[in-house]
Amino acid sequence: MDSTRVSHSLGDPKIRQVGFFVPESSTTDSHKILSPSHLSVPEMQNSSVHGQVTSRSYDYSENRNLETDIEKKGEEEKEAIKSRSKPLKEKTTKAERRALQEAQRAAKAEGSKAVAGTGRAAMGKSTKQSSQKKTGPSSPVAADKNPGDRPLDKDRKKDAPHPRKQVDDETRMEKARRRAVGNPTESRTRVELFQHLPQYEHRTKLSNLESKFFHLGLVHPSVFEAGLRYSTGEISGGNARCIAMLRALQDAIRDYCTDHEKALVRDLTAKINSYVSFFAECRPLSMSMGNAIRFVKSRIVKLSLNYSEFEAKTTLCSDIDRFINEKIILADKVIVRHAFTKIKDGDVLLTYGLSCVVEMILLYAHELGKKFRVVVVDSQPRLEGQALLRRLVAKGLRCTYTHINAVSYIMHEVTRVLLGASAVLSNGTVYSRVGTSCVAMVAHELRVPVLICCEAYKFHERVLLDSICSNELGDPDAIARVPGRMDVNYLDNWASEDNLRLLNLMYDATPSDYVSVIVTDYGMLPPTSVPVIVREYREHLLM
Repeated sequence: MDSTRVSHSLGDPKIRQVGFFVPESSTTDSHKILSPSHLSVPEMQNSSVHGQVTSRSYDYSENRNLETDIEKKGEEEKEAIKSRSKPLKEKTTKAERRALQEAQRAAKAEGSKAVAGTGRAAMGKSTKQSSQKKTGPSSPVAADKNPGDRPLDKDRKKDAPHPRKQVDDETRMEKARRRAVGNPTESRTRVELFQHLPQYEHRTKLSNLESKFFHLGLVHPSVFEAGLRYSTGEISGGNARCIAMLRALQDAIRDYCTDHEKALVRDLTAKINSYVSFFAECRPLSMSMGNAIRFVKSRIVKLSLNYSEFEAKTTLCSDIDRFINEKIILADKVIVRHAFTKIKDGDVLLTYGLSCVVEMILLYAHELGKKFRVVVVDSQPRLEGQALLRRLVAKGLRCTYTHINAVSYIMHEVTRVLLGASAVLSNGTVYSRVGTSCVAMVAHELRVPVLICCEAYKFHERVLLDSICSNELGDPDAIARVPGRMDVNYLDNWASEDNLRLLNLMYDATPSDYVSVIVTDYGMLPPTSVPVIVREYREHLLM
């Protein structure tokens, strides 16, 4: 056996040695365990030359010193914690606590004002500190941001259309009552499904407005006249109402004078807002009127600061004239030219109610020698189709007049349907007088093309799926009477009946599936292209 090989025999078989072992002949202390942390690399290199491995004994004195140091540090930390901890409050008796509370109440009652002032100051400081903590130190990135970017959201809020007042919203109703001029009496006979829509007693509203005429110093006479004509129904139709409103605002702008300590832009915008509130009180605003109001406000904001008051008012009046001529009058002429190409000799054209642009199309086609017949469908209670029928017959057109309950019978003879619209929404829904959806549905079932004639300024970014969320309630007494039949008075006292409600809706929503094409001043397009017009031409529409 080689002498250099370590013997595996151990002195005590119960003891197991782990580590590096050296031969008995190389060291005087045999079988000592070596820890890797105590090995010296240079010594190992030297020993490798001679074929031997040197060992280093473990020093227990170092371990003891380390334990004593750890114990000292632990005692020091305990003492520091005890010194930082708050001393315990001394226990007080119940009588002492009661006396302390009474003293605090007396001090609070005497110096309530001073305490309130100091409290507000302290709260202000705390909020400032908390905001500084949240925001942190001002970074160079935040400092480089343009402060002019922030008012963009405010401008968008200003440009937003006038919100529709809802009866079930207490906040909006309270604001509407404060702005109200005539304080009309709210109807107590609303239908439960439409209680979120405003409805007033028609007679009380009109009488209140008339009685307040000489007491209104903030409403311009032209604005007041237009509002009264809205209430009585003398002005009806989307284009007619929009033009009357713009003309009234034009007169108010001409007579406007800026106060000495106010800026023209802000003061005039506030005046316009008050006039718009008066219009909405007389009759809810249409979507086309909301777009026109948005245009006027945008032109006021874009006025140059170098303009004098006279120049600013002249510019605004000319902008309103341009809007009326380009977006309404010229747009109707362009729509007439486009729709004329769809009329052929021998056609039977059906229309519903009264639409000024549809009337212009029919008269233009008749003047150019087209041979066709017109079916005028009408409905109660307004019977607007009778006025259209009289004008068409006076021009020599062949016409047929019927009510909406016979539309399914007359539709078999019809080749095309021409309808007007109060607004066209972003999802292609057509918002028009009530009954339009019924006519379009019957035409769609019988494969009759439906053409919607609508100006582009009536396009709106809203989305509407039904006629319940957003609508206008008319006078319920209008459907309780039968025109020309004074002897039919079965519903004269309907308001006194607890279990009877009358509903007179003004508009309905026609889904885009029932519409074949929409004829606008930008051309003829399908309902799916309405969002493109709203998105791409929005700035051009309000320029």
